[in-house]
Amino acid sequence: MSRTLLLVEDEPTLLETLAWNLEQDGYAVVTAADGRVALDRFRESRPDLVILDLMLPGIPGTEVCRIIRQEAETPIIMLTAKDSEIDKIVGLELGADDYVTKPFSLPELQARVRALLRRSEARVNVDAPSGVDLGEVHVDIRGHRLLRDGRELRVRPKAFELLAFLVGHPGQVFTRDQLLEQVWGYEYGGETRTVDVHIHALRTLIEDDPAEPLFLHTVRGVGYVFRRTR
Repeated sequence: MSRTLLLVEDEPTLLETLAWNLEQDGYAVVTAADGRVALDRFRESRPDLVILDLMLPGIPGTEVCRIIRQEAETPIIMLTAKDSEIDKIVGLELGADDYVTKPFSLPELQARVRALLRRSEARVNVDAPSGVDLGEVHVDIRGHRLLRDGRELRVRPKAFELLAFLVGHPGQVFTRDQLLEQVWGYEYGGETRTVDVHIHALRTLIEDDPAEPLFLHTVRGVGYVFRRTR
C-alpha cells in the first residue's frame, strides 16, 4: 500500500517539482499552497507524513504544525529558508520532527521522508531499563514518557528516542553522524545540526541548568554522551 504524503508549499514551481518526484518514489501526494487548505487536506486525507513549509499565506506553517500536532502524531518535516537555531527550536517545540533548510537537495529530503516513515512504524530498540530517574525527572522508557514530579512533560517522539538511545548506552560517546544513523536512520551525510537542536530541547526538559548539563554532555569536537554527574 502506498504511503500518503501531504506537501504544503506556496511556491508553485517547487510544489510541482517536489510532488512529481515524490510520486515517482511511489507515494500518493496531496498538495496545498496555504495554511487553511493544508489543514483541510490533512483532515480529509489523514496522511502518513507531512512536509510543511514554514512561511505560508493565511495560517503560518508554525501554527499549522501546532494544530496538526494537537490532532495527531503524524511525522512532520518543516521546510524553511530560516537557518537560525531559535527558529528550529521553536518549530520542534510546536511539534515538528525534523527540519530541512532551503535550498536543499532532493535526495536529502527523500532520505528524511524514508527515515521518518520507518521510525513512525517502530520505535528505536534500545538496551535500556524500563525507567531511569534523572534527578526530579523520570524517563519512562517503556511508556515513552518524561515525568517531572509525576507530571508528564511534552516531548517530541524523535527527541525521546534520542534520549532513550543515549540513556541505553551510558558513558558511550556518539558522533552526530552516528546519532543520525541510529535514531533517525539516515543513510547519508545529513544535517548534523538536527541532533544539536534536539539535544538543546532535551536539556531544557531534564537539566536543572541547561547551560551546565548534568546528564547530556557535549564532548567537544566529537559529539554527545550520557553520564550521571550527581
